[in-house]
Amino acid sequence: MRRAAVAVAAGAMAVSLAACGSAKDSGGDDSSSSSPVKKGDDIKVGLLLPENKTARYEKFDRPQIEKKIKELTNNKAEIQYNNARQDANLQAQQVDTMITNKVDVLILDAVDAKAIQNSVQKAVDAGIKVVAYDRLAEGPISAYTSFDNVQVGKTQGEALLKALGSKATKSSKVVMINGSVTDPNAKQFKEGAHSVLDGKVTVAKEYDTKEWSPDNANSEMETAISAIGAKNIAGVYSANDGMAGGAITALKAAGVSVPVTGQDAELAAVQRIVTGEQYMSVFKSYPQEAQIAAEMAVAVAKGESLDSIAKDKVSSDSAKDVPSVLVPVVSLTTDNINETVVKDGFYTVAEICTAKYKSACDKIGLR
Repeated sequence: MRRAAVAVAAGAMAVSLAACGSAKDSGGDDSSSSSPVKKGDDIKVGLLLPENKTARYEKFDRPQIEKKIKELTNNKAEIQYNNARQDANLQAQQVDTMITNKVDVLILDAVDAKAIQNSVQKAVDAGIKVVAYDRLAEGPISAYTSFDNVQVGKTQGEALLKALGSKATKSSKVVMINGSVTDPNAKQFKEGAHSVLDGKVTVAKEYDTKEWSPDNANSEMETAISAIGAKNIAGVYSANDGMAGGAITALKAAGVSVPVTGQDAELAAVQRIVTGEQYMSVFKSYPQEAQIAAEMAVAVAKGESLDSIAKDKVSSDSAKDVPSVLVPVVSLTTDNINETVVKDGFYTVAEICTAKYKSACDKIGLR
């Protein structure tokens, strides 16, 4: 599965950006120009990321996007960056600033996919193309790249069932800690997980966790333990690693160790996987996703076609057939740490196997 994922994503990144412009690149773009104005390398790109509590955005997404944009424009592009710090109102203000600064294209990872719709429309009305990144924002989006989010949920659900083994019965009680309702990805993760878990185990308690907060997940897990009984919980579906950490803290306090899922391959989660506190995470190649977003942004800013980059189409409530690239995912367990996060340069073995984790690393052969 790993090799296939890399091959698909690498193929998506290897495409040429030299194609000529088409009449309409975006399913949601109302532009009627039959011959888009071509621009050179001196474009202005706005980059808006949603929050900085999750390690990935500053560690992987931002530097990879900026690096690729510079490569594609012979270092001539100007990049303006802001992080919304999980504040939808602040992000709307940041879009206004990008409009005032007259960027040519905006790469947007929305805090709240629905609330940002008016801001997206304002940007497009000002002649700025919008590339939705990681989350499909509402509004006239020109392009979108993310991961197959339903498959993410399925991957998590399948891993949880595998971890439960013979305990995966209809009488086995599982707690589901989903992501924020403001994030459209969370809905898809949940959909994928339910498609695997329903009928195989009993979802005894389920939560949609505000702001993906680990603290909120910790409180939810404590509530579930009180309601179900610590010894009656067979496993926990957590939609991401941060919340998995919060849930595991509550489980440990109750003296319980059960399989827990996650997502994002955060360093702390990888270390929990090494020790057995967390069963799995979902490895997502953020560098691949970031580079595709940069390719899309440079192409639409220059008035070039996305046909050679985006082979898929997705739709939201407000935009139909948006040119898209969905990057595959991999289930990360003790079996493939070397072949995933280490091989792709996320972390070194030394970063994972600090003194606290050295003996656990030795047990699983991580050296």
